[in-house]
Amino acid sequence: MSNFFLVAAALLLAPALGAPAPAPQVTAPASFGPDSQVSASTQPSTTGYRIEALENGYTSATYHGPYTGTPTTIGAAPGPTTLGASIPTLPPNPTATYYNTKGVPLNPMPAPFVPQGGLGTNGTLPRYMVESDFDFESIALGLYQEWIELDLFHDGLVRFTDEEFTAAGLGAEARSLIEFMADQESGHSTLLTNMLGERAPKQCVYDYPYRTVREWIDFMQRLTRFGESGVWGFINHLDSREVGQLLAQSIATEARQQMIFRQMSGLTPMDVWFENGWPQSWSWTMLAQYISYCPENTTRLAWQNFPTLHILNNANINRYSPNDTAQDGSETVGRRITDPSVSNITGSCEHINATGYGCGPAIAHNKSEPLSFPGKKVLFQWDAPGQAVGPNNSYVTSTTAGAPKFVGWSQQLNLTYSPLTVTGNNTGYTYQPEGFVYGTEGIINGTMAVMLTDLDLFVTPFNTSMLNPHIVALGMYQAG
Repeated sequence: MSNFFLVAAALLLAPALGAPAPAPQVTAPASFGPDSQVSASTQPSTTGYRIEALENGYTSATYHGPYTGTPTTIGAAPGPTTLGASIPTLPPNPTATYYNTKGVPLNPMPAPFVPQGGLGTNGTLPRYMVESDFDFESIALGLYQEWIELDLFHDGLVRFTDEEFTAAGLGAEARSLIEFMADQESGHSTLLTNMLGERAPKQCVYDYPYRTVREWIDFMQRLTRFGESGVWGFINHLDSREVGQLLAQSIATEARQQMIFRQMSGLTPMDVWFENGWPQSWSWTMLAQYISYCPENTTRLAWQNFPTLHILNNANINRYSPNDTAQDGSETVGRRITDPSVSNITGSCEHINATGYGCGPAIAHNKSEPLSFPGKKVLFQWDAPGQAVGPNNSYVTSTTAGAPKFVGWSQQLNLTYSPLTVTGNNTGYTYQPEGFVYGTEGIINGTMAVMLTDLDLFVTPFNTSMLNPHIVALGMYQAG
C-alpha cells in the first residue's frame, strides 16, 4: 500500500476515542524507527477514567479536576548535556542571496515546468516521520494540544444541557458542529501519533475553568489561539518537510475552529491581516496549566514553562461596555493564563439586539466600543518563578531574565514593545502602544500573546524564540 493511502487510512479509520476500538482496517507497522514510513496504527485514549455516555448522547471522561498526588519526576525533559546558556545571534545566512531582477527563471530547469530549487522536489520518496529532537519535541507538543482539544470539545457538550445551550444562542446545529470539530481532533491526534512513533504522548486528564456555556466557548477560542499560533511558530523550522506538510493540513483546520469559536463568542471572526506565530515554550506554558495528570511513563516535553502574567483589566468579552471591566482581575474566571471572561455579570451584551453592542453568537459583530485601544492603561501582576504546573504538578516555571522593563506585544508580523512602569511587588502597568503593519492596519488586535521582558530585543516572525531568555512572565491579552 502506498504511503499516501496509509495516511488516508489513518485519518479515515481512526476510532472514536473512548469507544471500543474496531478491528484494525490497515496494516499496523511491526516497528517504528528510521525505516518506517507513515504508520497507520491508532492509539486509544488512556486517561485512567472511563468514558461515560450521558443522556444527550455525547461522551466525555468522568473526571475533570486538579491533580492531588505527589509528582515522581520534576522538570522538563533534559538532553544528554546542554551546550550553551542561549542561542547566539548570528549574521544573515551567507548563502541567502537570491534576487530575481528579470522576472523569469535564472537557472536550468530540472524538468519541464519545474523551476530550479525547492526542498523535497528531487523525486525522493517522502518519509512521514520526525527527523530530529526538535521535530519530536515540537510534534509531541502538538499532540498534547490535540488531545486536550479532543477532550475539551466533548466535555462542554456533556456538561451543559440543551436548555443551557439554547439560552446561550447555540442550537442543535451548533452543537453538531462542535461535535464534528471534536471528531477532527481524533484524526489529528492519530496523524501526529503516527509521525512520532511508539513514544507518542497519550491522552491525559484535564482541569477546566469554565462554569457556563459562554465561558466554555470563550475558553475554546483562547485555547485554539495558542494551539494554532504555537504551530505557525515552529512549522517552518522542522527538519522533516514531510511532517510539516501534513501538520499544515491539520493546523489549517484549527484556524477555522478558532474563527468559529470567536463567532460563537460574539467576537469579530477575523480582525487581523496576518496570524501570529509563537515559540513552543509560549504555547506549552499556556497549555500545561490545564493538564491535571497523565498516565505513567507518558512522554515528557523539553519546553520551558514561564511564570504567569495576569492582566488585571483584560477586557471582559461579555460586557456591552468593555471599558467597564473591573480593574482587579475579578472578571476573569480564574488565575490561569487563558481563563475565560466571567459571563454572569450585570451589563452583559449577550442578549442585546443592537448593532455595535450585542455579543450573541453571529457570523460577525461590529463593536461601537472596542475591547481595547491604543493608549489604554493595562494593569499587570505577575507570578514569581518556581511554581509547580502541568501534568502531575511535575513541571516548574522558570525564567532566565533580569528585572522586567518592557512589555512585549506579539501579533501579526510584529513584536513591539512599550515601557513597563513597576508599581510594587510584581505589579505594574503600561499603555497599549499604537503601531501599524501596513498602511493603517493596527498591529494589536484579536487574542494575542503579551509578555514582560528585560530587554526590547528586535525579533521577527522567523526568530521569535530568541526572545525566550529575556521573558519574565507570559500572558494572553484580549485586544479584540
